[in-house]
Amino acid sequence: MLDEGRRRAARGADVVVGIAACQGRPHTEAMLAGLETLEPARAVRDGRVHPDLDLDRALRRAPALILVDDLAHTNAPGHRNAHRWQDVEELLAAGIDVVTTVNVQHLESLSDVVEKITGVPQGETVPDEVVRRADQIELVDMDPQELRRRMAHGNIRPPEEVDAALASYFRTGNLTALRELALLWVADRVDEALQKYRSERGIGGVWEIRERIVVALTGGPEGDTLIRRASRIAARTAQGRLLAVHVVRSDGLAAGTSSAALARQRQLAESLGGSYHTVVGDDVPTALVEFARAENATQLVLGTSRRGRLERFLTGRGIGETTVALSGDIDVHTVTHERAGHGRLLPSRRRTLPVSRRIAGPLAGLVLPVLLTLLLDHTRGVFNLTSEALLFLATVVGVACLGGVVSALVAAVTASLLLNYWFIPPVGAFTFADADNMLALGVFVLVAAVLAGAVDRSLRLSRRAARATAEAETLSSLAGSVVRGDHTVPALLARTREIFGADSAELVPAEQLCAAHAGDPAGSQVAVGDGHFLVLRGRTLPSSDRRVLAAFAAHVTAAAEHARLAEAAALVEPVRAADRMRTALLAAVSHDLRTPLAAGWAAVASLRSTDVEFTPDERDELLATADESMARLARLIENLLDMSRLQAGALNLSLRPTALEEVLPAALDALPSDTPRPVLHGFEQAPPVFADPPLLERVIANLVGNASRYTPPAHPVLLTVSALAGRVELRVVDRGPGLPPSDRERVFEPFQRLGDTDNTTGVGLGLALARGLTEAMSGTLTPEDTPGGGLTMVVSLPSAV
Repeated sequence: MLDEGRRRAARGADVVVGIAACQGRPHTEAMLAGLETLEPARAVRDGRVHPDLDLDRALRRAPALILVDDLAHTNAPGHRNAHRWQDVEELLAAGIDVVTTVNVQHLESLSDVVEKITGVPQGETVPDEVVRRADQIELVDMDPQELRRRMAHGNIRPPEEVDAALASYFRTGNLTALRELALLWVADRVDEALQKYRSERGIGGVWEIRERIVVALTGGPEGDTLIRRASRIAARTAQGRLLAVHVVRSDGLAAGTSSAALARQRQLAESLGGSYHTVVGDDVPTALVEFARAENATQLVLGTSRRGRLERFLTGRGIGETTVALSGDIDVHTVTHERAGHGRLLPSRRRTLPVSRRIAGPLAGLVLPVLLTLLLDHTRGVFNLTSEALLFLATVVGVACLGGVVSALVAAVTASLLLNYWFIPPVGAFTFADADNMLALGVFVLVAAVLAGAVDRSLRLSRRAARATAEAETLSSLAGSVVRGDHTVPALLARTREIFGADSAELVPAEQLCAAHAGDPAGSQVAVGDGHFLVLRGRTLPSSDRRVLAAFAAHVTAAAEHARLAEAAALVEPVRAADRMRTALLAAVSHDLRTPLAAGWAAVASLRSTDVEFTPDERDELLATADESMARLARLIENLLDMSRLQAGALNLSLRPTALEEVLPAALDALPSDTPRPVLHGFEQAPPVFADPPLLERVIANLVGNASRYTPPAHPVLLTVSALAGRVELRVVDRGPGLPPSDRERVFEPFQRLGDTDNTTGVGLGLALARGLTEAMSGTLTPEDTPGGGLTMVVSLPSAV
C-alpha cells in the first residue's frame, strides 16, 4: 500500500496517508517519509489508546488518493461508523480514491474456515462484496518459510513475541492453508473479470485456463452417477469447477424427467461444491454446447442413451452423438450407467412426428402390404378371405401409428389394391365395378384416416401438455430461486439470461427503452413488466417462450419494486426512529419533568406566602421538599443531556486508571436520600479500572438506583467486584422480580419503563444511559439472572493493571 502511495506521489498525485498501522516495524515506518500523514483520532480499546482514522479530517482534506490500512478494523465506540470499511465507502462516495489492505482471514466468507484451520476466531471481518467491488485487487503473496524467516528476524513482531507466534498462528501448515485460500479467492475474482471480458467482446471459443466440467442431467435415475463421476473429474484438476445443467425443451420436458429427481440431484451437485443451472432450448444438444461455451467449459459429461436398439434405429442419431458432433474443442465424456439401453422410463414428448418417422411411414405403407401379399400368396389356402382382409387392415393400422395420416392413406390404397387383385375373385384382375370391392376399399381408407387422425391428435395434445409442464418447470425453478433467497434483481436477471440462453439481460425503465436500445442488434427480445422492459440480447425466442419471458419480466419487475421500497423504507426508518424518540421524550417530559418542577414550585410559593405563618419545622420541611425536587429535576435533565450527547457521538471522555473505592462514595451520595445503602463486597482487593471517573459514578448511581426500586426492603442491593483475564466485573445484584429473556434488551432502550404502570420511576433513561456510558469506556453492561430470584447487572471494564 505504501509502495503504491509513494509511486503515485512521485508522479505528482495528491496522496495522503489516512491511517497506517506500522506497529513498531522500523522498515514500514521508514516508508512513511515524504508522505503527508493525517493526524489520527485517538480511540481507547481494551485499556490502551489506539490511533484511528479521523474520517471527518480526511473528508475535509479531500485528497485525490488516501491510504487506509486494515480495512476490517473495528472502530472504537463513539465513531459514527462501526467498521473501517464503512469509512472507506464514505470516502469513495465523496470522490476520493482509496488504497487499502485486508488480510485473507478477515474476509467474511472465509472466517469460519480460517477458525477451523488456525483455531483462532476472527473477531473482525469485512463483507466479501465490499472487497469485490474494488477496481483492482492485488495479491501480496509470500512463501510460508520466507514469512517465518521475516518473523524470526524481528521484522513483524517484537523479539519477545516471536517464539510464541511461530509456534501458534504462524505455523507452516497454517500459513500454507491461508496462502491457498487467498490464491483461490483471488482466482475467483480473476475468473469473474475474464467472463465479463469474454461476454463484452462476444468471444465464444473455449479458453482452457481453468477446468470447468459441465454435466448434463435429464432428470432420470442416472443423474446421481453422472454428477459423482463429473465431480471426480473436477477434483483431479486444480481449481476444477462443476456445473450441473438441465435443459428444458420449449416443446416439453425431456423423456424420463422427474422433478423430484432433479431436486435431489441439485442438492447432490451443490453438496459436492458445484452449481445447478436450468436452460431452455428447442434443440437439446445445441443448448448444451451453447451453455458450455458461455461458461467457458472445457469438458462435457453425458450419460449413454437410455434408448433401445429399435428406438435408435427408428429415431436416428441421439443427443449424445449430436452433442459430440457440435462440441468442437470441448471434450465430451460419455458415461455408462445402469439404465443404458433399457429404454425410456416415460414416453417421448417430442414434436408431432420426427423426420425419421415422416420418411419411414410412407415407405412402410408401400413395402409392408407387398411383403404381406407375398407371405399370404406363399401360404394360400391356409387363411380364408376374411382373415386375409383382417391381416391387411392390421398392417394399415400399424403404418398409421408409425407415420400418421399420409402414411396411412398410402398403406390403405396399396393394401386395398393388392387385396383386390390377389385374393378377391377373380384372382389376377381388378374388379372395381363390384360394389363390395369398392366398399372394402372405402372401409380401408376410412379406418386408416380415423386411426391416423387419432394418433396425430394424441401427439398434439401430448405436445401441449408437455409444453405446459415445461413452462411450469421453468417458472417453478424461478420461484425456487426466489424462495432460496436469490431474489435480488441482478440474481434474477442472471437467472433469466441463463434459462433463455441469452447473451445478456437487463431491466430498463419504459421511458429509457427507446433511447438506450435504439441500436440493438436483431435478436433482442423485450418483455413488458409493470412500467419496465426486460431486454434480452442473443438468440431469437419462439413465441411460446415469450409467454414465459413475460412471467419472468413480472418477477424481475416485482423484485426491483421490492428493492426500491426496501431502500425507501431504510431511508424512512431513521426518521421514524427519531419521531418515536421525540414522542417518547414528550410523553416523559410531560410528567417526569413536570412533577418535581411542580413540587418545588409549590414549596417555594408556600414559603413566599404572607398569609400563613410557618413554624421552623414546617419551613425546614418545605425547603427540603424544594431541594429534593430540584435535585431530582437536575438528575433528569442531566440524563437527557448525556443521552443526547451519546446519540450524537459528542461525549468527551477522559479515561485514566480509576479505583472503584474512590468512585463509589460519590456515586452513592448522588442517590436520593431515601434509597437504602447497598451491601459492598470485594472492593478492597479490586484492581483499578480504565475509566472516566464522573461517567463511572453515573453508571453505578443509575444501576443502584434502578435495582433499589425493585428489590424488597428486607434484601438490600449487593455490589460485588471481581477480576478475570484483564477485565474487572462490577455486579449490581437485586432480589426483585427479575426480567424475562425477551425483555432484557428492550430494557436498555431509551424511555422504556417495563413494569411501570403509574409513571413513578422516571423517564426510563437510567439503564440506557448506563449501557451507553459503559460502552463509551470500552466496557459492557449485560443482565443476568440472580440465583434464587432477581436480576444482576454486570459491568465489565478493562483493568488498568
